[in-house]
Amino acid sequence: MAWIFLIFAGFSEVVMVTFMKLSEGYKKLAPSIISFAAGALSFYLLSLSLLDIPVSTGYGIWTGIGSAGAVIIGMIFFRETKDLKRLFFITCIIGSIIGLKIVS
Repeated sequence: MAWIFLIFAGFSEVVMVTFMKLSEGYKKLAPSIISFAAGALSFYLLSLSLLDIPVSTGYGIWTGIGSAGAVIIGMIFFRETKDLKRLFFITCIIGSIIGLKIVS
């Protein structure tokens, strides 16, 4: 169950960052509320996952999901560049997440 909490915590982090962008500096109310709620949910789920998963592994995977997810969302929805270098480093992050799970 801890791994499920951790995965959902990472996805909540992606939602938080996406709506942070959409809030335009927290000037728009609805995206701001969603961003704060997703952030709170992300931290709560992370805290639950860390009851069973080592903090180094849990935090690494949580930040990796958040980072890779934010970059992918940025490329798909916010027209950020999709050059080969970015795709290579996203692949490295995802590979690192998988590696951390394997050795845990």
